[in-house]
Amino acid sequence: MMTPETSHPGRWWHSLDDGRVQCDLCPRDCKLHEGQRGACFVRKMEGGRMVLTTYGRSSGFCVDPIEKKPLNHFYPGTSVFSFGTAGCNLACKFCQNWDISKSKDMDRLMDAAQPAEIARMAKRMGCKSVAYTYNDPVIFAEYAIDTAVACRAAGLKNIAVTAGFIHTEPRLEFFAAMDAANVDLKGFSDDFYIKYCGGHLQPVLDTLVYLKHETDVWLEVTTLLIPTVNDSDAEVRRLAEWLLKELGPDVPLHFSAFHPDYKMLDLPPTPAEALKRARRIALATGLHYVYTGNIHDPEGDSTYCPACGTAVIRRDWYEIPKYRLTEDGHCPDCGATIAGRFEKFGSPFGARRIPVAMHPLSGGETV
Repeated sequence: MMTPETSHPGRWWHSLDDGRVQCDLCPRDCKLHEGQRGACFVRKMEGGRMVLTTYGRSSGFCVDPIEKKPLNHFYPGTSVFSFGTAGCNLACKFCQNWDISKSKDMDRLMDAAQPAEIARMAKRMGCKSVAYTYNDPVIFAEYAIDTAVACRAAGLKNIAVTAGFIHTEPRLEFFAAMDAANVDLKGFSDDFYIKYCGGHLQPVLDTLVYLKHETDVWLEVTTLLIPTVNDSDAEVRRLAEWLLKELGPDVPLHFSAFHPDYKMLDLPPTPAEALKRARRIALATGLHYVYTGNIHDPEGDSTYCPACGTAVIRRDWYEIPKYRLTEDGHCPDCGATIAGRFEKFGSPFGARRIPVAMHPLSGGETV
């Protein structure tokens, strides 16, 4: 059975004098003829208007540990109901999730759920929050926002895992629905963004500054270190110094490991020592919380009090064998405040990953 796509009215667009419409969601400013899709693939001109073709459809639903997003300071040890759709508004040659984010095929959208159903299922699964992830939720903002509203009504938190490549007006509305965000700062030069991502750096920096200084959204940052491309000590230092100056010392920074994928198969995986070295450099600049990811490094996984140095949360991959923070987020040894969102620590969810079937679709339509 073939499952046709469903069009949902899009927001953030305007008509042009030549009969096209312009998408105003992200800095790509795609100008579309009737029937044409934007660079993200999921936004389309249909019937003289902008529509979102993936509303209510997903590439999969799953319950994950919050640390997998990665968020280490947002209710550690809790579970998060995660889902994404298809497509992306960047064109990263090194995409580690390209089968979803670069999909031009509705066959990737093999499950379906409306916002209220997602909220009910997340609650039923015992999750603390819902994450819009796997591909960038910016491109399915209407679906994400409606779901976030339903989740808040159910007492759930909302998390955006995003590259932050979004225009000012939709940025305000999108993040008003979010409680936490992990923003992927892919490199620290515009040349890098142009050559490897098909975008620009400044809109991402603008998103980071906005989140930190104009919202209550809890913010963490991730940078994927690619050997010989964006992993030099000088670039890592510049990135860390910018974060310290513009965002302050308490925004956690995660360095994660690249593996050869998509259009960058000619480079080796990131050595563990490169991540550890980057962590040391960032800590030396004055950042308080710096982590390594995608490698086995309990030291780089753990959270330390910036005042006295004690380990307040011990992590091993996604497990938390030792948790010493007070209920309100203070170091038990010296009383210093640990930045983040914390509550009474219960039984940690652990490293499990639980796939969830909502309304599996039979077949699909290649579009």
